Amino acid sequence: MIYVIRHGQTDLNKEGRLQGRLGLPLNENGIKQAESLRDDLKPIKFDHVFSSPQERAMQTAEIATGKKAIMDIRLDVFDLGEADGLKKAEVRMTGVVPDSSVYKGVEEIRVYMKRVFGFMRELENEYGGRDLNIFLSGHRCTTGCIGAYFEGMPEDGNILRFSSNNGEYKVYPF
Repeated sequence: MIYVIRHGQTDLNKEGRLQGRLGLPLNENGIKQAESLRDDLKPIKFDHVFSSPQERAMQTAEIATGKKAIMDIRLDVFDLGEADGLKKAEVRMTGVVPDSSVYKGVEEIRVYMKRVFGFMRELENEYGGRDLNIFLSGHRCTTGCIGAYFEGMPEDGNILRFSSNNGEYKVYPF
């Protein structure tokens, strides 16, 4: 089974700001969320633990599993460019991402999906069909993209409908 976890809360999440690669570590509530995940997932033996390179995702993975996470750059958060850290309500969006004509450095959604789907295909090729439990720690966008990998791309392209809230997870079979 694949356990897809969104990192615990940070102060930027609490403030309603977009959080990308300039994000913060877990706040006190985020640490409690990761500890709660550990309690909920205690009966599960994780064979592999992978994480985004962002500190908040690594913290969540390691607190929740008690194992050292393997960092994979392909699970990194969507690059928000100049919109990183801004209040969500103030950001001009194009669909589910900041408008790249307004904010420099915004990652192309197709490029983002290609890298996450590439990671998932590689994982499926290596571990699919085996009786394993794999823990993936990421972000709102990561949990949404992985959900789209399993559920199919929504007609409107909004992969965030598959996202988890901070400190929550979804389970998928290969």
